[in-house]
Amino acid sequence: MLSADTSTRPEGDLLMYKHVLIATDGSPLSERAVDAGIALASTLKAALTIANVGAPYAPPLYAGDLVPNNYLTANEHDEKVRTAGQEVLDAAQAKAGKAGLTADTAFEIADEPADGIIKIAKDRKADLIVVASHGRGGLSALLLGSATRRLLSSANIDLLVVRNHDGDEG
Repeated sequence: MLSADTSTRPEGDLLMYKHVLIATDGSPLSERAVDAGIALASTLKAALTIANVGAPYAPPLYAGDLVPNNYLTANEHDEKVRTAGQEVLDAAQAKAGKAGLTADTAFEIADEPADGIIKIAKDRKADLIVVASHGRGGLSALLLGSATRRLLSSANIDLLVVRNHDGDEG
């Protein structure tokens, strides 16, 4: 889905994006968004930023003096989340490099992935966000929520949504 606010563009002016931001979590479906975003940025000769958003620390619940063996401190959690995010970003950045593009990367920790993506897009002055969507509907979408749905309702930046195709994994 591509939505464009053309109200500020002179009539007949082509819709050109100058800075594409790709949001990825490293999943097979988000790899489609990475591929689409790289191809689009290459075609448009646009700047490219690849973004990943990690989950914030949530202290474990425990009773009394019993602390679980796998308890992570806030610092340990942040380090693990940042390391995992950097691996995802490095892989996508390498893919962009193979396509002949230089890509910046950005990482953010946020309660909601969409909020982190929007913050990065605004900070980097992106004018298009490329993101994947599982395309879940009905009860599944209601129970699971959707970062893409939240982006659609909250972002003031155009979105290109790469959809899951029936029968494909992702």
